[in-house]
Amino acid sequence: MTEEDLQMLDALSPIIGGKKYPLPPPTICPEERERMRLAQTNHINLYERTCDLSGEKMISSISPDKPFKVYKQEQWYSDRWDPLEYGKEFDFSRPFFDQFKELSWSVPKPALFTAFQYDENCAYTNNAGKNKNCYLIFDSDENRDCYYSYSLNGCVDCSDCYRARKCTLCCECIDCVQCYESIYLQDCENCSNSAFLKNCIGCKNCLMCSNLRNKEYYVENKKVTPEQFAEYRALLGSRKSLQRAGERFAKLKLEYPQKYIHGVQIENVVGDYLVNSKNAYMCFDSEDLWDCRYVYQGFMPLKNCMDLQECGEGERLYNCSVVGYNANSLIGCDQCLQQVSDLLYCTHCFHCTNCFGCSGLRNRKYCIFNKQYTKEAYDALAGKMIEHMQKTNEWGQCLPMEMSMFGYNESTVQEYFPLTKQDVEARGWMWSPVPEQKDAHPGPFSNVPDDIGDTTEAVCKGIYQCPVTKKAFKIVEQELELAQKLHIPLPVTSFFQRHKERMALRNPRKLWKRTCSKCSKEVITSYAPERPEEIVCEECYAKAVY
Repeated sequence: MTEEDLQMLDALSPIIGGKKYPLPPPTICPEERERMRLAQTNHINLYERTCDLSGEKMISSISPDKPFKVYKQEQWYSDRWDPLEYGKEFDFSRPFFDQFKELSWSVPKPALFTAFQYDENCAYTNNAGKNKNCYLIFDSDENRDCYYSYSLNGCVDCSDCYRARKCTLCCECIDCVQCYESIYLQDCENCSNSAFLKNCIGCKNCLMCSNLRNKEYYVENKKVTPEQFAEYRALLGSRKSLQRAGERFAKLKLEYPQKYIHGVQIENVVGDYLVNSKNAYMCFDSEDLWDCRYVYQGFMPLKNCMDLQECGEGERLYNCSVVGYNANSLIGCDQCLQQVSDLLYCTHCFHCTNCFGCSGLRNRKYCIFNKQYTKEAYDALAGKMIEHMQKTNEWGQCLPMEMSMFGYNESTVQEYFPLTKQDVEARGWMWSPVPEQKDAHPGPFSNVPDDIGDTTEAVCKGIYQCPVTKKAFKIVEQELELAQKLHIPLPVTSFFQRHKERMALRNPRKLWKRTCSKCSKEVITSYAPERPEEIVCEECYAKAVY
């Protein structure tokens, strides 16, 4: 713990009934705290199950073997049930988290986490909203006709992308902004009609290039004629040629220096993949941070926050995951959104204030364990509960792994901290059995054509087997149409494998001290010392590319 960490904890400590309740220093390291938060969410694994309120068939992020009541979102947000009916008295003879788990697990859960009332034809999406005609996109908002992607915002006609913003007609693009009709781009902005680019800005008709600025008709960082470019680009319609180009590009991009950090408009930050942020320490994959520490996937403005996962538009948040949209002064909360404030250890609460240990509440205040209290009674009981948690060493801690509704292997944590079934069970955590595919295809399986030029609509009638995961998958018509527009072959692996491979191309959420290869200035970077890339500081990188 640093002095700045302790100062932040003091500033975040709540005042209830005129008394301040100090937050203690964490007892586990930042990586383990992140593990705990990631374990509370499942974004990309979807299941069929029945709504426990209406009996309707639905898509859910909670598998049918789980013991929870799960409602279709329209039913969960309705007045057909009352979360206060599940209220309990707090028992001071028992630990807090044991009781909170019992309460939380008894309260019905929404099947998905989407802005469903603003979606159109987006049944197979999660942690997403305001999308139209999208399939298997996650952590994504305001997209149209997009598929098989994670963390999209404002994109149109895109597939197989990861953290793309305002892109159109793109496939296999990672950390890209405002790119058009392009494939296999990474860390690029305002590029179009291009393929296999890394760290390029304002480029058009470029292929297999790195660190270019405002160039047109370049191949392997060398000027070519439009005819030569068209000849090279036409080859990428074949899977074999595409694979060879990818292998060639993987070697070529090592010839060019990499800036020590992925960051734009940043000041006094330590972390990676940051945009428009100031005074951010150990933060990753975030934008619009101000005076924040240990924040991961922060979106929209966050100020004076610590230990967050997927939060946005909030202030004074601590040890939370998936909270925001006007959130203030929350501790230990999960999936609490939309005008929420002064919540302590709550889950799935909306438009609530001054609640402690509650789950599934909407438009409530002064509730404890889903029971209604007056302000005076709330302040008195909340204070006693915090003092009890201080004695049991629970106050200020993360929601424990045991509270997660998901098995380790199906939660988001498996993507960042992968473990085997044996390792998970040895730690006493839950591992979920993989449900068999409904109407599983016994075989034989079809073969995806090598060249997009030889591919017809008949490909959408076949069933294919991923050679890595062995899972069966199909090709949807929209996927074929996009591949034909971009003149690229269709994939032969499942979405889950492709998602895993895209994640592997990004840097980890870890940092090392290194020196700039040009001027020997010390930098803190997510490029490990044993990696082959040449790492340079901000000033030396600018000299190399401009």
